[in-house]
Amino acid sequence: MLLANGLKNGSWDDWRWQLANSIATPDALRDHLNLSPEEEEALQKVGHRYVFQVSPYYLSLMDRDDPNDPIRLQAVPNIKELADIYHIDQLPSFHKSSVESENPLWKEGKTGVSCIVHRYPDRVLFHLTNLCPTYCRHCSRKVHASHDSIVSDRALIDSGIAYIEARREIRDVLLSGGDPLTIGDNKIEYVLSRLRQIPHVEIIRIGTRAPVTLPQRITPEFCQMIRKYHPIWINTQFNHPKEVTSEAKLAIQRLLEAGVPVGNQSVLLKGINDTVDVMKRLVHALVMARVRPYYLYHADLVRGAEHFRTSIAQGLHIIENLRGHTSGFAVPQYVICTPLGKTPLNPNYLIGSGPGHVILRNYEWRTWKDPDS
Repeated sequence: MLLANGLKNGSWDDWRWQLANSIATPDALRDHLNLSPEEEEALQKVGHRYVFQVSPYYLSLMDRDDPNDPIRLQAVPNIKELADIYHIDQLPSFHKSSVESENPLWKEGKTGVSCIVHRYPDRVLFHLTNLCPTYCRHCSRKVHASHDSIVSDRALIDSGIAYIEARREIRDVLLSGGDPLTIGDNKIEYVLSRLRQIPHVEIIRIGTRAPVTLPQRITPEFCQMIRKYHPIWINTQFNHPKEVTSEAKLAIQRLLEAGVPVGNQSVLLKGINDTVDVMKRLVHALVMARVRPYYLYHADLVRGAEHFRTSIAQGLHIIENLRGHTSGFAVPQYVICTPLGKTPLNPNYLIGSGPGHVILRNYEWRTWKDPDS
């Protein structure tokens, strides 16, 4: 286990050891953090509805004494997750009244194969497991998370592959979960090899937070295996610059050297990364690690995670103050997920028009009249 004084034992770099020694009880967490009364209450009550687990590595990034540490806020339960039960007044009223289900978007794209979600014409989400190294408190699928895998046998995986094989319009497959990298290399390779036998599958993507919460999982052996099945893309989720550690950067380096492009899909989270300063430091740290900031998601309207939501105006304010103030490729696309799919949200740079012209403005609010033929 991670020792109370912060020391690490000889198995620290073994990802299987990390999973086997995950912290999943209040008593275990107390050995490493000085818990606030609010955290103590949440640990006792929230666990009846939502699973709690954090990897020793991700726990080691937390400030032992600060309950508002951005890593703690993402991984340690909060009583606000039970706002619908305890009628917590800190949440805006529209948050409490408009969440009619655990995840309003979950039903979209459902198919007759439980591990396949088909929301867009040419691509599918392929759920390999619902296990994660760390269960993020803001997760849009938190109600579906448990300690038992939803994909426990080869038959279900084969049915997912058969679904894809039978539909020639599917050119892009996203392996997801949970976190698909909680399963072993052999099982992942089985899926990759079967998908690569389907001529119309052009792109395989893996959605994983392992580089953030379990970077030990990105082993040289995994990278050697994955390079056989290109083109493979990986998208991950760094939400705060504190997560861009030397271990995380080594994991990214290994993926890049194996020819795997890495993109980042942050979630805008109140009290964690909802300021221009934090987001700018995050995207700068990412591009220094050669990770492309890809999306900034507005937090989903999910029961048990409403307290993480900001206003859309705040997200636009952040994008407004990145555009022109840092490299263009460091500015993610701000999007909100709706039952209709991902919808881009952008500041308005086209501010007027007239016969044969438009009025544009730049990041400094300087205006320009441009011909529009």
